[in-house]
Amino acid sequence: MSKIGIFFGTESGTTRLIAKRIAKGLTRRLGEGLVAKPLNVNRIQPEGLGAFRALILGTPTYGDEALPGQPNGTKEASWAEFLPRLAGQDLSGVRVAVYGLGDQESYPKHFLDAMADLHACFAGLGAEMLGSWPVFGYEFKRSRAVHDGHFVGLALDQHLQHLLTDQRIEAWLDDLAPRLLADLTPARLDHA
Repeated sequence: MSKIGIFFGTESGTTRLIAKRIAKGLTRRLGEGLVAKPLNVNRIQPEGLGAFRALILGTPTYGDEALPGQPNGTKEASWAEFLPRLAGQDLSGVRVAVYGLGDQESYPKHFLDAMADLHACFAGLGAEMLGSWPVFGYEFKRSRAVHDGHFVGLALDQHLQHLLTDQRIEAWLDDLAPRLLADLTPARLDHA
């Protein structure tokens, strides 16, 4: 059984493509069988998250700081509908990392704000949050996703900095991958 679940919210498909790159990079680092196939969050029930020891969650920011979802103009349900359904869940012991896609030129005052919403929700459910990322190399005015001088997760701008995406994913995974399942012995991995 896979120990790392990767879920994303998207309508355009860009966040899904990043999820696939992350899954491939994790599999290369950790080996076959530990990373589940990335899924759109609208294809899982909230209870299904408990099947994983670690989660990587991705979201774009829609317009001025919104999560993807029908209230924010997407055709299908997404994070906007899924997060409220997590109320009451206990994700203590689950490690979670987030990544976000945004446009620092068009939305410099709300760059990656939706990533902050994902981070806050899962931290509030008791998850151990991993994967902060430096703000160096970005030009924006404000972001709710910046805490203590770092983004709460991997920050990507496919509009202005798409040539840096693969390099950023690889650097993020170099740091993140060993920590996702760290301190789990093989016996604990079998039962986690």
